[in-house]
Amino acid sequence: MPQVKATTALVSRLLPAPTLVKLRPRGIYSHGHFSSTSRISCSSELSDRVSAKELEPSGYSDEINAENAAAGDEEGEYLGWSKEEIDAISALFDRPMRQKPLKPPNPARHRALPLPLPHKTRLPVAPAPKQHIRLAARAALSSRTSFSDQVRKNPEFLLGIAREIATLPPEHGVSTVLDRWVRFLRKGSLSLTIRELGHMGLPERALQTLCWAQRQKAVPLFPDDRVLASTIEVLARFGQLKVESALEQCVPTASRAILEAMASGFIRAGKVDLARKLLELARINNRTLHPSIYVKLMLEATRMPEGYGLASALIDELGEMSDLELRPQDCTAVMKVCIKLRRYTAVESLFSWFRESGGSPTVVMYTTVIHSRFRDGMHREALSLVWEMEQAGCLLDLPAYRVIVKLCVALREPERALRYLLRMKEAGFVPTSDMYNGLIEGYVAEGRLAKCRQLIREAESTGLKLDRRLLSHLSETENVQSS
Repeated sequence: MPQVKATTALVSRLLPAPTLVKLRPRGIYSHGHFSSTSRISCSSELSDRVSAKELEPSGYSDEINAENAAAGDEEGEYLGWSKEEIDAISALFDRPMRQKPLKPPNPARHRALPLPLPHKTRLPVAPAPKQHIRLAARAALSSRTSFSDQVRKNPEFLLGIAREIATLPPEHGVSTVLDRWVRFLRKGSLSLTIRELGHMGLPERALQTLCWAQRQKAVPLFPDDRVLASTIEVLARFGQLKVESALEQCVPTASRAILEAMASGFIRAGKVDLARKLLELARINNRTLHPSIYVKLMLEATRMPEGYGLASALIDELGEMSDLELRPQDCTAVMKVCIKLRRYTAVESLFSWFRESGGSPTVVMYTTVIHSRFRDGMHREALSLVWEMEQAGCLLDLPAYRVIVKLCVALREPERALRYLLRMKEAGFVPTSDMYNGLIEGYVAEGRLAKCRQLIREAESTGLKLDRRLLSHLSETENVQSS
């Protein structure tokens, strides 16, 4: 009831003086007597706006208490709310509340702009190399190319033709197989087939394949230098190329590919003199062949002691070439020939030329030059090259470890040699008997016989056989020391 009295007093303050509104307590508690939603909103807003301080009974003045008592005495005279009273009270509370004006946005708190999108800030892509464009175009058009274009350079297809030819009976010609695949062949396709027939030891079938290609008219397969060069190399390798008397006539007119194939066939057949004659005729007629032909002939010549002179002459010819182009493997092969011929200065010159030309030496080339300096007695220079090889990040292989161990023994540093031997074991390589022999000799020279016995037991445990003379010398040295 105090809450009802407080609400009545508040409404009486808000209404004008001549009109006094009488509130019934039952109307405040029973919302079911309100016939409109305006009365419900009015009562709810009224209860919300009344603070806790105003609802306390002790806070009212005597005047307000008197008004509340008079209103209670006249309670029986008012049985309900009139329409005018309800409208007057609703008009007071239906007015919109005053809202604060919106503050202008603070420029310091503006949201940062979004980051630029990568596809809009990326630099324009440079044009791709022609090789990449061709590969992409080839991959895109592979599905639309014909079957013949897909198989005419397929190694499996061409090697399969060679295998079918190899299985033919002697009385059947190669046309039995080739006629079935002629519509899928193009110029240059049969070169791989002919080379495979040469690997199988069938030079006659290779010549028959060339003759069959010459007879084709519907699908032109000849003339083609690739097919002709492959056939000439196979025939020269098996000694069936009878052109010894006609070399002077064919060298000036033949193409470079034909001359190189002929020289390679002679070299593989072991006909060093005939290959040398071909190179001489090419030089006389100002025909330039690839330096790899000289390297192949050089390696073949050094297989026999009587060919050392020819190999030395070929080295001089290579040195006179102004536009020398050697692959790293060819350069290393020439260095090995020079070591065999004891031309260590040529090894150093070739090594300097290779590095000045922008080439990166491999571990094989480093090992070859270190071996050359070791053979020439330049031990300290060889050791400096070992450090250079390690700084270059080259992974040492078994020949490199063998040369380094021998070098350390020659420098009378067996401890360094033993460290390299341990590194080689950690790398997964198995030491050889000559490495143990060198280490044992180094420790014998220092008088460390106990270390020698340890190395002997280690070598014998791995199944290696050491030098008998070294073991006998070690036994004599022990007897001398014991006596």
